[in-house]
Amino acid sequence: MIDVSSIVSQLMATEQQPLINLQNQQSSYQSQISAYGTVQSALISFQSAMSGLTDASQFQGMTATSSNTSALTASATSTVAPGSYSIGVTTLAQAQALVAGGETSQTAAIGGNGTTTLTFDLGTISGGSLTNGTYTGASFTSNGNGTKTVTINSTNNSLQGIAAAINAANVGVTASIINDGSATPYRLSLSSNSQGASNSVKISVAGDAALSSLLAYDPGNNSGQKLTQTTAAQNASFTVNGIAVSKSSNTVTDVVPGLTLNLLQTSVSPINLTIAQNTSATTTAVNTFVSAYNALHTAVSKVTAYNAATQTGAILQGDFAVNTVANQLRAMLNTPVSGAGSFTTLADIGVTFQTDGSLAVDQTKLGTAMSSNFNDIAALFDTVGQASDPQISFTSAASTAQPGNYAVNITQLATQGSLVGSSAAGTTTITAGVNDTLNVSVNGISTTATLAPGTYTAATLAAEVQTEINGSSALTAAGASVAVTQSGGIFTFTSNSYGSSSSVSITGNGASNLLGGAPVSTTGVDVAGTIGGYAATGSGQFLTAGVGNALGLKIQVNGGALGARGTINYSQGYAGTLSLWATAQDGTTGLISDASSGLQKSITSIGTQITAEQTRLTALQALYTSQYTALDQTLSSMNSTSQYLTTQLANLPKA
Repeated sequence: MIDVSSIVSQLMATEQQPLINLQNQQSSYQSQISAYGTVQSALISFQSAMSGLTDASQFQGMTATSSNTSALTASATSTVAPGSYSIGVTTLAQAQALVAGGETSQTAAIGGNGTTTLTFDLGTISGGSLTNGTYTGASFTSNGNGTKTVTINSTNNSLQGIAAAINAANVGVTASIINDGSATPYRLSLSSNSQGASNSVKISVAGDAALSSLLAYDPGNNSGQKLTQTTAAQNASFTVNGIAVSKSSNTVTDVVPGLTLNLLQTSVSPINLTIAQNTSATTTAVNTFVSAYNALHTAVSKVTAYNAATQTGAILQGDFAVNTVANQLRAMLNTPVSGAGSFTTLADIGVTFQTDGSLAVDQTKLGTAMSSNFNDIAALFDTVGQASDPQISFTSAASTAQPGNYAVNITQLATQGSLVGSSAAGTTTITAGVNDTLNVSVNGISTTATLAPGTYTAATLAAEVQTEINGSSALTAAGASVAVTQSGGIFTFTSNSYGSSSSVSITGNGASNLLGGAPVSTTGVDVAGTIGGYAATGSGQFLTAGVGNALGLKIQVNGGALGARGTINYSQGYAGTLSLWATAQDGTTGLISDASSGLQKSITSIGTQITAEQTRLTALQALYTSQYTALDQTLSSMNSTSQYLTTQLANLPKA
């Protein structure tokens, strides 16, 4: 008997060696792809870290420290110079609050079923005296932002209905109902939505007498105050370095450019506000940069290292793609930054390579660098442009822009589109359906504005027109608006934008009244000039280099004279450059991606070969089994014949 199974098994063990070689090769490629994945993951993390460091404010930030944070907090941008301010807070800004007389029900109808109009106006109460919430001898002056109306009828003439109608009308006042627990507990409470003395409320009631008795409020009329003032509108009053300041809000942004003051409570003694360079944030940003590089360096080292003790290399040791990426990265870090100011290399601020290839920070040297040239550290890391002319600012730059110092010459300043009346307004009285409609187009965006009926001065009518136009959702969505001014009754409409797309046009039944018969419309023009000696493309106030080394460099020209306007110094810092580089490496065309993609194709090809080899081996095993089974059967038959012949020979008669 032949052991067919054992023989076939031994034969197949030899035949399977090519298959095993293919499978081992495929496994090796998969391990390499996994190692490439580790490097790519590290590159993604590195790119994210670099991208997060491209905001110059992380390196140029300022801190604002208050000696009394219960009364004052503040924040500062990089435009604020280091120093200190002495601030005294006398009063806080507050909004006016009014309350109506009590009602027995908040759902019962008040007055008849006719239509009543509530007209809300905001302004300033001055003079007179205040006793128990009522003014005597005072006057009210509108702030010129126009009036708003609320309609009350049989569908909403309860306290609940009135409060809901006021809140829905967006009149600048918030209504609520308070239950004071008395016999007539339900009281309508009204509060101005805006703080400041110029936002006191005046309410005129035309229609139902009962509603007038409940809601009419004219602080300039001794007998016209049906509501009681519980909180007076007032401005915040404070001093900055001894200079008295009055503001309508407790959040103040326009006293010192770049400095925001948050007034929290009054102070008995002056508050010291210290503005200093945010060295802590800068140190954190530099350390983040170093940590991000070291994490990528570690990932690369693990897959390319050589173990001298075991004389074995990591799976990607000597790999062209990974070594090239690592060499590119190190070369970029060793390349000085052009146009970065007083610091041009990482070593200038104490960041150096160690013997193992990692980066380390000399905190003492970094501290010295921050003390000597704090703002220049940002230029070392970020994409930064600094203009010598204060009315020119760097906006952005494409990857095509080369670091350098570029001369700027302006041949035309951008202007705003405008519309100027040909004569003084015919009347400042607005009548519904007569002269209250304006069909307006601002920068090509059309809308309709309806003016509130009433009698205005030229100044207050200009304010009402501006409010109604700029309240358009279409204009707001497009970022368009107008400034409306008047001089001697002649109205001027000016677009908020600059350039050839900036324009204003007005028609409608109120147009001729405001503008006369032949208003003058002027379309804006774009800024024009050169950057680096080459003609640049203007769009509004923005000028973009179209050729030369500055290609893609974009600046904003806010005004000034024509002619030579100094220079723009542009630098591409390490974080900005490395962010772009890491993004390219992580993309579908990067070296690592290409290498991984190539291996994946090889794996697919090997998979096809493995399938074919497995098919061949299956057929070969079947053939071997068949052949050796047949041989076994032949040998078995021959053995039977041999035994038969032996028996027969043995039985033959002996001679």
